[in-house]
Amino acid sequence: MRRQLLTLGALGAAALLTQPARAQAPYPDRPITMIIAYAAGGGTDTAARTLARVMEKDLGQSIVVVNRPGAGGEIGWSELARAKPDGYTIGFTNTPGIVTVPIERQARFKLDDFAPIANIVDDPGGIWVLADSPYQSLAQLVEAAKKAPGTLGYGTTGIGSDDHLAMLALERLTGASFLHVPFAGSSQVRTALLSKNLPIAVVNMGEGLVDWKQGVLRPLAQLGPQRWEAAASVPTAKELGFDVVEGSMRGVAAPAGVPRPILDRLAQAVQRAVEDPGFQKTAQQQNLPLRVLGPDAYRAELLALKAQYEKLWAAHPWKE
Repeated sequence: MRRQLLTLGALGAAALLTQPARAQAPYPDRPITMIIAYAAGGGTDTAARTLARVMEKDLGQSIVVVNRPGAGGEIGWSELARAKPDGYTIGFTNTPGIVTVPIERQARFKLDDFAPIANIVDDPGGIWVLADSPYQSLAQLVEAAKKAPGTLGYGTTGIGSDDHLAMLALERLTGASFLHVPFAGSSQVRTALLSKNLPIAVVNMGEGLVDWKQGVLRPLAQLGPQRWEAAASVPTAKELGFDVVEGSMRGVAAPAGVPRPILDRLAQAVQRAVEDPGFQKTAQQQNLPLRVLGPDAYRAELLALKAQYEKLWAAHPWKE
């Protein structure tokens, strides 16, 4: 009997070994987490949540958006960099912070820790004041900062952000001196300006456009290389004689090491979401300047920015 049981056991084991391997479930087969490295309510958060809702339809799974603001984006991006590269954790990446943070300090992530999926938005910077501000032009603002150095406060989304780098460039060009006040997100900058705790907000054009149309804020200049069509009446800083060009690209990335088929599937979902008529309508309502790049083109753009900002850091470190 013992011999028979051993023989039956051996036959059973052999049968299991010769069975075909169970097919792996197609990706994705469970919810995906999307990390936002800035506070809720800002331009990045709004764009991310809009995109996530449309991507869900294509992927067939829910996308849970979580905000991890702080340290100029480092908290959220560090969490994304440490996540398992299985396609179930993705996050929004913002320039220049995703590039500049590891340049300016010993950060808990580096650019190589990410696999770019797609860029979505390319939003020019903007210099904003309240509608009733005494500063009617960028030239007036600069002159006021020269007369009272270090007293005119401006809010940004953090040290090394496009907003901060733009104002540092303006200071170098003009000799003016402003007071930098960093926040965790553009929504907090907006609140500080509207409550008159600060006279200046430096946030992207897409983030201030609604308040401008409602007569609450007034842009003194936009900081793109040319005028954004949604704000065609606003001159660029270059047109006004100040050679300052800055903006923020906002895209999606996964942790480095994610398998290429999964990366391509996510990129496909982003592309389809951006092409969705509902998303297009919402993006227009939210004043999102769209510029879609696939994984390879997005990576190339990020690497070019990295080289640019490393050169800038060597000449003009931007630490406070």
